Amino acid sequence: MSDSSNNTLVDQAGQVRAGEEVDVANVTAYLQSKGLTLEGTPELQQFPGGASNLTYLLRYANVDLILRRPPFGHIAKSAHDVVREAVIMQKLKPVYPQVPVIHAICEDAEVIGAPFYVMERLVGNIPRQNLSPELGLDEAKTRQLCLNVLDALIQLHQLDPTQAGLDTLGKGEGYVARQVEGWTKRFRAARTDDVGDFEAVMAWLAAKQPQQEVAIRLIHNDFRFDNVVLDVNDPLKIIGVLDWEMATLGDPLMDLGSALAYWVQADDDPFMKGSRRQPTNAPGMLTRDEVVRYYAEKTGFSVANFDFYTVYGLFRLAGIAQQIYKRFKEGNARNPAFAQFGPFACYLEQRCLGIIAQSSL
Repeated sequence: MSDSSNNTLVDQAGQVRAGEEVDVANVTAYLQSKGLTLEGTPELQQFPGGASNLTYLLRYANVDLILRRPPFGHIAKSAHDVVREAVIMQKLKPVYPQVPVIHAICEDAEVIGAPFYVMERLVGNIPRQNLSPELGLDEAKTRQLCLNVLDALIQLHQLDPTQAGLDTLGKGEGYVARQVEGWTKRFRAARTDDVGDFEAVMAWLAAKQPQQEVAIRLIHNDFRFDNVVLDVNDPLKIIGVLDWEMATLGDPLMDLGSALAYWVQADDDPFMKGSRRQPTNAPGMLTRDEVVRYYAEKTGFSVANFDFYTVYGLFRLAGIAQQIYKRFKEGNARNPAFAQFGPFACYLEQRCLGIIAQSSL
């Protein structure tokens, strides 16, 4: 094994959470049946965080592997589809090298109690809330890192889905209307009486939505800094893009709007800064407006109506937060941090209304 796996900059796994163990003997037997050469009994660790699929590190004597499986307990049939995610990655790899290599996809739930897939481990740094000082990035290098991360999204959006055999991944045309309608229904279903109703925001989105997508392309749908992997020896180099669970065919500007909803910049107000989970406030990082301008220059897509995509992204984020908050209020989610998701949804409504009031659309 390379010593690089012990580097403090490398994303580390930890102890497996109680009740979320995986039968490593069954996994090993399955992988060997698929032709993988594995030495010894693996050490099983789990990566912390993540509200979707569970991610584990399998450390064999000769190789480290990553296993992804759905959460434990009852889940909706269409949710946490790890087989779909793995197939997308497998098809995308030849035309988008930042996707990890998929070694095996197991649809047989008998092996570990759920479908799963196993992929290569990318040994690198995942930029989370703050950039590690050990990366040695000054303001100019931080700016270049920011541009390189955006280029990874732009590269995805410039791909022809047919190149990857993914032209049937989603319904495509009509994506914007489906998303506005879908998130409107989901928010109404998840609303609690202590948050705003977002009715004015939802009516504005319905009225101002473009009649046609700028293009139909592969979209990631959860593109953030903590879903990219940096080369620890060259931290400006993106060696991986992770978490393809929600990837589909859609309007790339909707993907950018969703990504910017998480983009907290240095001059944001204290409430927004309190929600920050990625290092977009660091000196050298682009502002949201700069991101949109850079994206437009590189893609040629018109961003004349970008207020719509900004408000959509914030509304979608509010819908995600509100769904979690409702589960928390009903006692079905116990993380005490979720108590702030209701106030955060209220804040996002006010932010949407402020953008709408200033918009020329």
